[in-house]
Amino acid sequence: MSHPHPELRLPPKLPQGGLRVTPLGGLGEIGRNMTVFEYDGRLLIVDCGVLFPEEEQPGIDLILPDFSSIRDRLDDIEGIVLTHGHEDHIGGVPFLLREKPDIPLIGSKLTLALIEAKLQEHRIRPYTLEVAEGHTERIGPFECEFVAVNHSIPDALAVAIRTPAGMVVHTGDFKMDQLPLDGRLTDLHAFARLSEEGIDLLLSDSTNAEVPGFVPPERDISNVLRQVFAGASKRIIVASFASHVHRIQQILDAAHEYGRRVAFVGRSMVRNMGIARDLGYLKVPPGLVVDVKTLDDLPEHEIVLVCTGSQGEPMAALSRMANRDHQIRIVQGDTVILASSLIPGNENAVYRVINGLTRWGANVIHKGNAKVHVSGHASAGELLYFYNICKPRNLMPVHGEWRHLRANAELGALTGVPHDRIVIAEDGVVVDLIEGKARIAGKVQAGYVYVDGLSVGDVGEPTLKDRKILGDEGIISVFVVLDTSTGKITGGPHIQARGSGIEDSAFSAVLPKVVEVLERSAQDGVVEAHQMQQLIRRTLGKWVSDTYRRRPMILPVVVEV
Repeated sequence: MSHPHPELRLPPKLPQGGLRVTPLGGLGEIGRNMTVFEYDGRLLIVDCGVLFPEEEQPGIDLILPDFSSIRDRLDDIEGIVLTHGHEDHIGGVPFLLREKPDIPLIGSKLTLALIEAKLQEHRIRPYTLEVAEGHTERIGPFECEFVAVNHSIPDALAVAIRTPAGMVVHTGDFKMDQLPLDGRLTDLHAFARLSEEGIDLLLSDSTNAEVPGFVPPERDISNVLRQVFAGASKRIIVASFASHVHRIQQILDAAHEYGRRVAFVGRSMVRNMGIARDLGYLKVPPGLVVDVKTLDDLPEHEIVLVCTGSQGEPMAALSRMANRDHQIRIVQGDTVILASSLIPGNENAVYRVINGLTRWGANVIHKGNAKVHVSGHASAGELLYFYNICKPRNLMPVHGEWRHLRANAELGALTGVPHDRIVIAEDGVVVDLIEGKARIAGKVQAGYVYVDGLSVGDVGEPTLKDRKILGDEGIISVFVVLDTSTGKITGGPHIQARGSGIEDSAFSAVLPKVVEVLERSAQDGVVEAHQMQQLIRRTLGKWVSDTYRRRPMILPVVVEV
């Protein structure tokens, strides 16, 4: 198995007749999925998603793929193929289209409807091409055939990309539910047909590669939900992804059966479910869904609220309910259902929300204590079955953390893919398919691009480091007035602490040391403000570290007069 090396350099020019594959997100992480294909000087992008921030990224709203490697080649992009409508696959599209709004978007009916609604908020009217399973479209030098796969959202597609260099199959996110709620099976017959033609490179979803066996069918959840509804005496609050149409359908069915009304809470949930209903993907009995403003007129045992926040997102409705920062107040006897799996890295945030809800008296149902969610990603048994059907000549695991990629590679090897034809890459690692063999050719920049409010890319790792220090250790400010002609201190030092746990009065012990250092510097003729600030920072920082074993941010201000 080939794997990236930290000293990889920029790749050479793609040889004539070769196909280049550059993942800009989704490898080594869950989210931010984006892959760029290049043939004969033209580019095709598959997915452009976002990654949601973790605790060590305070203040960040979203994390985007790094577009810098393609920024000067936007005119070479033939289109963006979107495999399905989850945020980790479409959330980055508005930010790419800001740079070139006329890049065509190719996807299924629901996927395009979801991204078009999102783009409306950015005041972008995209060029779109609607496709469905069984369709084949020529997109520049790329012939794309679309294949039905089932996932935790309707209308998901895999894509087979044919070029003279060979055929690449990108699965997108998929599983092989044999009893899907919408009756739309993963099209194994189509994959077998592609296998007979010859799959030169397979990019395969790795998210559940460590999980043995097969994913249970979505239908298994319905009975569990009915039991929860039957035993709930007050309100039921369900948290789910705003795009999980199948799960919301099951909630609506249970609510209808038990005589409850449903209200959607949160802009994205209201928008997406409205789209799904209008397009016929969500079946809503008349009178079942009501406006959240009318809930005060209904008895508690007839209410179901469907909201976002199943991953513990701080600003989502469920987190705000847990923190008593939402108009909907959790009360004793409410039932809360977290109808999703835990995305790796979100565990602490989710359990914090569960504890908050439980504190106010809610009965919290989640995947850990009831079967209220099944994954949308193929487990190891399904992947083995899939590889035996596809028989890829080269395999590149995608969509997963390092452990998932490695586990997926091992599964491929078990089914007969030669070790030297399995490529374990990471974001930015360039893989070339030349004369039927995939090999690593170099690496391009593919770091995190942070969205902070209206700022995109302006916040970097140094800023996040400062924010973390401020949050963990606090800040100490020092104010000094310095006479530059004499080098004498004419005001201060005045020291104040915020968030450090140190009383201002405690600094009387270090003030003489600060004064002594500054006076000695002045005697040596060093009175430049920046150098004085460094002396203050070192002196005060050492004292705080020695006395309190803390490392707050120290902000010295030297005013020259």
